[in-house]
Amino acid sequence: MTSSFNVHSAAGYEQLMGRWSQQLAPLLIDFAGLADGERVLDVGCGTGSLTFALPKAANVSEIAAIDYSPVFVAEATRRNADPRITIQQADACALPFPDGYFDRALSLLVLHFVPEAGKAVCEMRRVVRPGGVVAAAVWDHLGGMPGMRMMVDTVAMLDENARQLRSWYCFQPMMRPGEMKQSFIENGLLEVEQASLVIRMDYQSFDDYWEPIAAGEGPLGKYVAALAPAQRTEIDAAVRDAYEAGQPDGPRSFAAVAWACRGVVPSA
Repeated sequence: MTSSFNVHSAAGYEQLMGRWSQQLAPLLIDFAGLADGERVLDVGCGTGSLTFALPKAANVSEIAAIDYSPVFVAEATRRNADPRITIQQADACALPFPDGYFDRALSLLVLHFVPEAGKAVCEMRRVVRPGGVVAAAVWDHLGGMPGMRMMVDTVAMLDENARQLRSWYCFQPMMRPGEMKQSFIENGLLEVEQASLVIRMDYQSFDDYWEPIAAGEGPLGKYVAALAPAQRTEIDAAVRDAYEAGQPDGPRSFAAVAWACRGVVPSA
């Protein structure tokens, strides 16, 4: 498996997305359910937003966390002080666990970066016991991320390559209405439910918003990092203008909506 998410540093990721995934993690846990004594798998743990939220929600017996990125695995391992948590590098499409081992498998803001996302859902189902739960959430980039769409739509007006980026960004795997739910059903999960999880992304200034993207973090940062100097200057100014919207620089707040799905593994 490959991942379409690029990461340079854990600190850059935290500013770009980690601080928001920390807000989203408790909402996914509430949606997925969790009980004392359970064994839980976190697929695509990143720096640990969901991993470290799980033992705060219930007295679980074991948490296994995997990620494809060695940068994320190293940072999550560095942060871990809970002996119930193990973290390793692994492929979401080939999970290194036996059939039916976990009570729940959760994935937060990951499946849309997995080209074979349906295969990852199939693997999550495989490693969860009959009657256990599989749950995941991905951002709704097309209709639920105005803060990021502000940047994408602005640069798409200036650059043909950015228009191509926008098409890919808005329609990554599992992002179309009902797409993740259909994948859960096709992979044999029962009682599949879909919901929207909502947080707000609060920025203190344009620099707070723009720094991690300008540094090349994430797919939008990858695009910016490849720009020629003159085009980069134009893009920086245009996105700043969109952020400020005719007012002095300062705090801005954007709603952010994630698609979420959960399903039950059928009894044998």
